[in-house]
Amino acid sequence: MSEMYTQQVMDHFTNPRNVGEIENADGVGQVGNAKCGDIMRISIKVENDVITDVKFRTFGCGAAIATSSVATEMVKGKTLDEALALTNQMVIEKLGGLPDVKIHCSVLAEEALHAAIADYKAKHGK
Repeated sequence: MSEMYTQQVMDHFTNPRNVGEIENADGVGQVGNAKCGDIMRISIKVENDVITDVKFRTFGCGAAIATSSVATEMVKGKTLDEALALTNQMVIEKLGGLPDVKIHCSVLAEEALHAAIADYKAKHGK
């Protein structure tokens, strides 16, 4: 397994950051990939358009957990617009690359985050 993955991926898989669920989250996004069975849920806390806290729950492979972890790290403290600019490619680069068969995991991370922000905006009439 470790030969396929970079040290960054293994680090985020074995020591994931921001795991859990935010109580009374301002926005929650959940996405899944039926083909691989991964399910990713991201919850955010927002103050003055800035993501002050972000947590994830991921049911899936090591790459899904690693991409969730790194994506949450990348958007914490960012504005909603900055967070929306996050792409799966940026997640992959931050992890030092992913095997082709695991690229979809980084797409899930991007989609879950965008869904959480969309949920926040819908709840707050933005």
